[in-house]
Amino acid sequence: MGGFSLELNEDQTDLRDWVHGFARDVIRPAASEWDEREETPWPVIQEAAKIGLYGFEALATWFADPIGLSLPIATEELFWGDAGIALALMGTGLAVAGIFASGEPEQLAEWVPECFGDESDPKLAAFCASEPQAGSDVAGYRTRARYDEATDEWVINGQKAWATNGGIANVHVVTAVIDPSLGSRGQAGFIIPPGTPGVSSPGKIKKHGMRASHTADVFFDDVRVPGRCVLGGRERVEARLARAREGQRAGGQAAMATFETTRPTVGAMAVGVARAAYEYALDYAKDREAFGRKIIENQSIAFDLANMKMEIDAARLLVWRAAWMGRNNVPFTAGEGSMSKLKASEVSVWATERAIHILGGAGYTREHPVERMHRDSKIFTIFEGTSEIQRLVVSRAISGMQIK
Repeated sequence: MGGFSLELNEDQTDLRDWVHGFARDVIRPAASEWDEREETPWPVIQEAAKIGLYGFEALATWFADPIGLSLPIATEELFWGDAGIALALMGTGLAVAGIFASGEPEQLAEWVPECFGDESDPKLAAFCASEPQAGSDVAGYRTRARYDEATDEWVINGQKAWATNGGIANVHVVTAVIDPSLGSRGQAGFIIPPGTPGVSSPGKIKKHGMRASHTADVFFDDVRVPGRCVLGGRERVEARLARAREGQRAGGQAAMATFETTRPTVGAMAVGVARAAYEYALDYAKDREAFGRKIIENQSIAFDLANMKMEIDAARLLVWRAAWMGRNNVPFTAGEGSMSKLKASEVSVWATERAIHILGGAGYTREHPVERMHRDSKIFTIFEGTSEIQRLVVSRAISGMQIK
């Protein structure tokens, strides 16, 4: 029987080096330009598709890793390159996770390829969950879906907010309420096929960070989709709703099922940004001179960098543990998925702020990337569950009580 080891295997090392090379040679040189333009970096997406880095096969290979580390390893390297461009590449994965969490095998086979397009014509997909009045409060969603027996279609009406790739996606995956009386248990996920009438968006939202990633509100006005487009199939969804009406356990809620599978990946995103800021600050401190010596020779600077390294490594270990647990169906009895996202996101905000401080006035300018990294990092404490929501999940898990 083999002993315990944290050493990456050859496949994982090759993956890390491959993605790192793309992040270093393609993403980083383009990062400042696309942040300033605040546009979707289609040339980078096309380059990633051309080499097989953007597409279903790559994502499936990372998911298939029995140890569960390939996805966080690749994610960390992409976000080390640049968070905005990396999210433009990985936003489609959230929609795919939504299909995977609730969909049937036939739905995966039909719609996941539509999410990515192909090498010559890459596409994007969007997962639409949050609403203007309901972000972390998934029970407060107002978007409605009703079934039209006469046409075998679902009719969807409502508004979604903060949707990555919203409005420009080929496929939208939408969480909607079927039975409002059941709260969050009365919801289901729906696939909106390409070109479906009634889907509209006012355009890209101007953001503090992650500017290369398209974020938008999306409106659904009597959007009709085929009956087969409800994730899990109509019979299974109706059976789940029937159990909920009878007071029985109804199974996972659509949006939360997606978030549970993606939170360690968000943690890996945050670790990538934190590591990039730490490495830049370390190099700067070893080169910059003040008062006749390198600034890293000052304990205050050296200790800051030591703490940054320690916190980043600790966050990565929590992400890897949660990713391994999720891949091997080990229950998150202490909220380990939320724990990893919480720690990594807060470390990222803190580490990027410390990087700016180490660079001093130079760090506050756009001549150095740490100011962009700091702007990009803040969203990790907000999206896919705020830090407060993560603490709520962990506290409920460890106490066994319905903390409010």
